[in-house]
Amino acid sequence: MEKEKVENTENKTVKKVKKNKHLEELEEKLKTLEEETLRAKADLINYRKRKDDEVSNLLKYANADIIISLLPILDNFERVINKEVENEELKSYLEGFKLIYNQIKDILNSNEVKEIDALGKEFDPSIHQSITTKKDDSKESGIVLEVYQKGYTYKDKVLRPAMVIINE
Repeated sequence: MEKEKVENTENKTVKKVKKNKHLEELEEKLKTLEEETLRAKADLINYRKRKDDEVSNLLKYANADIIISLLPILDNFERVINKEVENEELKSYLEGFKLIYNQIKDILNSNEVKEIDALGKEFDPSIHQSITTKKDDSKESGIVLEVYQKGYTYKDKVLRPAMVIINE
C-alpha cells in the first residue's frame, strides 16, 4: 500500500512538472505570437503611410508629364517671337504668337511651373546641366555665362535642368 502511495505521488509530481512545462511552452508561444502580431500591426501601419505618401505624390505631380511635353513647344514659341522681321504681315503674326506664348506661360505659372533663373548665377548641378565651358576673366569661375536651354521646376521638383555654359 505504501508503495502505491509513493508511486501515486510520483505520478502526480511528474504530471505537475509536465503540466508546468507545457504551460511554460504555451506562455512562450503566446509571447511570440503577441510580438509577431505587434510587428505585423506596425508593418501594416508603415505600409499604409508609404502608400498614402505615394498616392499623395502621384496626385501632387500628376500633370508633370503633360508639362514636360509642353516645354519644347514653349521653347519653339520663344525662338519665333524673338526673331526680328521687317515684313508688317509677319509682325502681326508674331504679335499673335506672343499672345499665345504669354497665355501658355500664365497657365504654367498658375500651376506652379517656374523658370529656373540661371544667367549670372553660380552653377548648381541640382538645377543646371553644363554643356560646355568658356573663359571670361571678368567673371568668377563657376558662374553661368549663357543659358542654352531654359530649365523649369514644377512645385518643388526639377522638371528639366537648365542647359548652361559656365565660366571655367
